[in-house]
Amino acid sequence: MAIYHLSVKLVTRGAGRSSTAAAAYRAATRVHDERTGLVFDYSRKRGVEHTEIVLPSATREVGWAHDRARLWNAAELAEKRKDARVAREYVVALPHELNAVQRRELVRAFAQDLAERHGGAIDVAIHRPHREGDTRNHHAHLLATTRVVTEAGLGSKTSIEWKDADRAKRGLEPGRIEVTAIRSRWAAIVNEHLEEHGHAARIDHRSLEAQGEVREPTYHKGPAVTAIERRGEDARVAERMREDIGERLMLAAERGRLERESNELARSIVDTTADLQAAITARDAERAASPVEVAPRPAPSSDDIRRDAQTQWLALTAEQGRAERQATEAHRTSQIDLTGNVASAAASRTTTAETATRDQAQTTWLIHRAEHSSDRGGEPAGITAEKDRTLRDHPDDDLAK
Repeated sequence: MAIYHLSVKLVTRGAGRSSTAAAAYRAATRVHDERTGLVFDYSRKRGVEHTEIVLPSATREVGWAHDRARLWNAAELAEKRKDARVAREYVVALPHELNAVQRRELVRAFAQDLAERHGGAIDVAIHRPHREGDTRNHHAHLLATTRVVTEAGLGSKTSIEWKDADRAKRGLEPGRIEVTAIRSRWAAIVNEHLEEHGHAARIDHRSLEAQGEVREPTYHKGPAVTAIERRGEDARVAERMREDIGERLMLAAERGRLERESNELARSIVDTTADLQAAITARDAERAASPVEVAPRPAPSSDDIRRDAQTQWLALTAEQGRAERQATEAHRTSQIDLTGNVASAAASRTTTAETATRDQAQTTWLIHRAEHSSDRGGEPAGITAEKDRTLRDHPDDDLAK
């Protein structure tokens, strides 16, 4: 049965990679990197079934772009940044139902679609399954330039690089819309070729949940894990995959059991709508006959509000007056002439301390008197406040007695 697989990878300098090395490895050839002076020789590599370079129809006759070494050296020299994206790779799984010629036509059609869509060159390499692996693992690597092909060389960035602003307006991550469109396009092309050659198998780029499939997805191990397993060694990654698959299967079984029990319970439920309505009516009638009295919280009286406000005002006024006097005394103390009588300066500091103590005692007395006068229903707040201001400004008058 044909399976769906398409992944998009970036070849970036920031990750220590180069397009010249990637092209040489995938095509099993030798490429000299003119920018770094390195030579990448993978000509002894086996398993490459077919290679070719696909260009857009408008620049199909550009001769220099069909030379793999010239193409990817131009891609490297066109980028100046140390973290530049020098290539973009598409890896696709090919349906084993098709023969070698049919798979080649399928990959060529997809590569041409990518070239027309973005305007860049596509370096195609079809790989056959590993001799010790799954014989159905036919796949292809499509290495695409990030710049458009022109007669003079590589030009501006391809159209896939221009859509980031549009994606940001839609609240999506850069590249998400384009990758989704490419995945959908690959599924459509594969299904067209399968149908053309008389095969009933079909692939779908959507998730299993979106397809309505009730089964667990499989894992892609990758070449590193499969190489470890071929050597007969234990791969911890593969072991974790097996454990995860087992746990997910157990969870799926538990979900199935709960769903079956829920369905059984739903079938066993009797319609008691009428009885339930009668019970609700009886409860409401009982509540109306003996209502539960909830004692309301008494609202504060005007005397309480006035007493609280007066106490807060007196405390604030006293605090402000004390702060002003302390600031004045501190300024006065800092300007004491120590060349004069030291005893007089000490006496002045003693007087200051006594004044602060007296102010504090006076404030405490005022607050205490305000509370008691309010409890006795004493003078109105305005008269009391006026007297308090007089006491604060003239503490030695007869009003203090």
